[in-house]
Amino acid sequence: MSTLDSSDPPTIPPRDPAGHKGTFGTVSVVGGCASDLPGTLRMIGAPVLAARGALRAGAGLVRLVMPAPILNAGIAMLPSVTGAALPVDERRQIEGYRAAPELDRQLAASRCMVIGPGLGGAPSTTAIVLRAIQQEDVPIVLDADGLNLLATVPEFWRDLRARVIVTPHPGEYRRLSAPLNITLDPTDPAARPEAAAQLARRLGVIVVLKGAGTVVSDGHRTWICTRGHACLATGGTGDVLAGVIGGLVAQFVGGASEAVMLAAIPEKFRAALAASKAKTAPTLDLFDCARLGVQIHGMAGEMWARSHGQAGLLSEELADLVPETMDQLRSEPSA
Repeated sequence: MSTLDSSDPPTIPPRDPAGHKGTFGTVSVVGGCASDLPGTLRMIGAPVLAARGALRAGAGLVRLVMPAPILNAGIAMLPSVTGAALPVDERRQIEGYRAAPELDRQLAASRCMVIGPGLGGAPSTTAIVLRAIQQEDVPIVLDADGLNLLATVPEFWRDLRARVIVTPHPGEYRRLSAPLNITLDPTDPAARPEAAAQLARRLGVIVVLKGAGTVVSDGHRTWICTRGHACLATGGTGDVLAGVIGGLVAQFVGGASEAVMLAAIPEKFRAALAASKAKTAPTLDLFDCARLGVQIHGMAGEMWARSHGQAGLLSEELADLVPETMDQLRSEPSA
């Protein structure tokens, strides 16, 4: 059994006044579906919403990693990002084996990777999900179709080597938990804490079990969010949440080794970044980044509802309330 943590999440460390975009980390968001197969939903907005969430959470740089045919459209929706194209086949589906080198390049340049928003369910895409979770340097936020694709892999738990935060809604939870013979109901309020904890222990990951009263567990500590509003029950808010968590991880946990990270940024920023990393600034672990992201998400939903009403939230509006919400949770700079 895990221990129920009833404490509030920690405060967010103050922003370094001498920082620059290299200081605050790069998040790569891998997602989007360009497939032209009949019956397949084309998805461009989901990775863009995740990228917006990461930027609004304070990440210094965010990169969209999307299928080549839709990358320009994604960048046009959010000009603050840069982009990297994933190769596709004649059906406009990501070709995993050809995409692997590009994924590796983005991992080397990132402190966190969010993978899954709008990625689609093409079997060929499974290869890049596996490649992300098999490396050990960069923390991964695995969301949406990333979870669904992983669940199709026999004994997928054997491939998990990365530090991973998974963000399932109840349906995605069931797909992940069924092969592990976990039978707890992820929609039962009484069972949800232990359901999240069991999955976290079995996989060695942080679980964010979404829904009213989102549960965050590392298998030993379990925390239940008491913030939020029904206005959040609309498409895209989960993508924003994944991006916010990714932005927090990039700033306060870090990813690639120091040498890899420094080599991946422009030379003019390296000395300043090395100096900033040498400071003893407070840092957070993945569990606290996950629950902070959930708390920010819930509070931003409450803020929107106070101004607009019970329903009608657009997910980009939610992302745009993240900075104001974060300032309510940020610790004061030391004297």
